[in-house]
Amino acid sequence: MKKIFLIAAVLLFTFSSAQIEFENTRVGIIAGPNYSGVKNAHNPSSKKWGFMAGGFVEIPWNFGYTQDQFYIQPEVMYVSAGENGKKDQKYEANYINVPVWFKAYFSEAENEFFGMIGPRFGFLLSQKVENPQIEGYLPENFGKAAPFDFAIGAGLGFSYKRQLELSLRYEMGLSNAYPDLDKDFVGTGDANALKNKKQQIISLALSYTFE
Repeated sequence: MKKIFLIAAVLLFTFSSAQIEFENTRVGIIAGPNYSGVKNAHNPSSKKWGFMAGGFVEIPWNFGYTQDQFYIQPEVMYVSAGENGKKDQKYEANYINVPVWFKAYFSEAENEFFGMIGPRFGFLLSQKVENPQIEGYLPENFGKAAPFDFAIGAGLGFSYKRQLELSLRYEMGLSNAYPDLDKDFVGTGDANALKNKKQQIISLALSYTFE
């Protein structure tokens, strides 16, 4: 118990000593391809290529012992996601995603690697199903995607002069992306049919930050 209180005290002191510098906020644009799928849904299925594009703000989050190393980076992204079937089936879901990244450069150098982690909030824009494996996968039956999708994300990237950046990201869904499919509604006997449908997205993002 004492160790827990000690760790909590250290974290509280650390974050209380941090300063969020809204006056030094910068904005940027970001785009790139993604590779998505939904675990336990639309069986049999395979991953789908898509794309994303949007903008972000980069807010410095400086501590007393460092400068230009820690940031909060909220983004607003259009994301084309979903998955494909084994043949000509398509299960497309398009979102406005709002990730909030906690971003840390490995040093204060201009050209440097960085890591990022944070929650992602997804809002369904549209959905398209083509040639479903079974009729139950149609949105008007059981295949309607959830209007909200929550995930946790992490990434690794490289920055060139703190302006042009390339990052590889992974987002793991925590909410049920297709709640009405969360039952063995067609009697397939598939053990995965009763499990929650978790969306997973891998993306490669190229971003440019304006001075």
